[in-house]
Amino acid sequence: MRVAIETYGCTMNQADSDIMRAFISREFTLSSVEDADVVVVNSCGVIDFTERKILKRILELKNAGKKIVLAGCLSRISKQAIELADSTISPDNVDKIVETINSVFNCGVKILSWRDLDKSCIPKLRSRDNVIAIVSISEGCLGRCSFCATKFARGKLRSFSLEGIVRDVENALKSGFKEIQLTSQDTGCYGLDKGEFLLPKLLEKISKIEGEFRVRVGMMNPQHAKKQLEALLKAFESEKIYKFLHLPVQHGDNKVLEDMKRDHTVEDFLEVVEEFRRNFEITLSTDIIVGYPTETEESFWKTYELIEEVRPDIVNITRFSKRKGTPAERLKETPGWIVKSRSRELTELCVRIGLENNRKFLGKEIEVLITSSGRKWMLSRTNSYRAVITDGKLGEIKKVKIGAFRHNYLLDEELLNKDEILKKLKNGESLL
Repeated sequence: MRVAIETYGCTMNQADSDIMRAFISREFTLSSVEDADVVVVNSCGVIDFTERKILKRILELKNAGKKIVLAGCLSRISKQAIELADSTISPDNVDKIVETINSVFNCGVKILSWRDLDKSCIPKLRSRDNVIAIVSISEGCLGRCSFCATKFARGKLRSFSLEGIVRDVENALKSGFKEIQLTSQDTGCYGLDKGEFLLPKLLEKISKIEGEFRVRVGMMNPQHAKKQLEALLKAFESEKIYKFLHLPVQHGDNKVLEDMKRDHTVEDFLEVVEEFRRNFEITLSTDIIVGYPTETEESFWKTYELIEEVRPDIVNITRFSKRKGTPAERLKETPGWIVKSRSRELTELCVRIGLENNRKFLGKEIEVLITSSGRKWMLSRTNSYRAVITDGKLGEIKKVKIGAFRHNYLLDEELLNKDEILKKLKNGESLL
């Protein structure tokens, strides 16, 4: 039987696909979607638009004669997706993927029971088209965000074994991977279900592993980062840890944050950012929800002013999306044209800030790690995880001189001699 995987959404889903790929490869033939008899759709349900996109894709695949296994978050939050699929498996049952695939030709199964599955101890088959290994450190979260449906799919926090994660990282490095991306719904609360903050200890143990590699720490919420700030700053001193901070503030008005049940304030966010910047030159990433139902014109401009003040390098802007079963579902939505206008205002600001932030690197020599390949160039990362388009070999660490920039990446001066790149830059096309 030929089986393919289509993965949507976050790095946690990508890590789950690595696990399922390992089990599938032992029993079936991994193939392209076009050649597959069965397609595992590893789904995302973070916003309504994504859910509708995946539902449409499932119908396309079924009309093409494919059997569908639904995996990922929609397995627990979308009745329609479950009904369309031939079999269903939830995120904490990915080790049962072979059983689920075998069932598609025999009435199907729904493997949705809650399990405390330690994914650090399960084999993975990672893609070899780059040198990035995604390593999950926990499942679920401690949040109570009023807009989030992901918690219905992933449940309460279950932290994986610290020793198991370190072994997983060691195995990835032995296989030739050079960038380790630690991921979870909230890396900052890793260990709290066991009674203590364990992320700094985990980073220290990973930093002691021999070899030349880099570690990107995934998203952490401000309230958890603040409570372990001193230990985090100490752990980030390692040359192996990217000076990259993904700290989602979600809004610039404390009243809206309270309505969102975010469990942090704007001041908590500012304190963590200030301390990281005092100690390191960081790349700061944050998330903003525009158009939350209780957002007023005044509170939106508080968000705008916060972004203008903090000047983050990356801002993930999401228009509010009502999710079934969440407290925010009952609230009256802001008219779409208003949300769209606010989103556009904020996007334009972020592009301007990105250009101003990157301008300071023009003409500088910077060390980078080449992590993945494009069509005729390579994507690399600085020690603060800033994106640099360059040339070279996967896994190579090299010095580059910055010859140009856009709001979301820098460009190696040597590539300015290439006609194709010059043409794309002239036409305003992105190289990412």
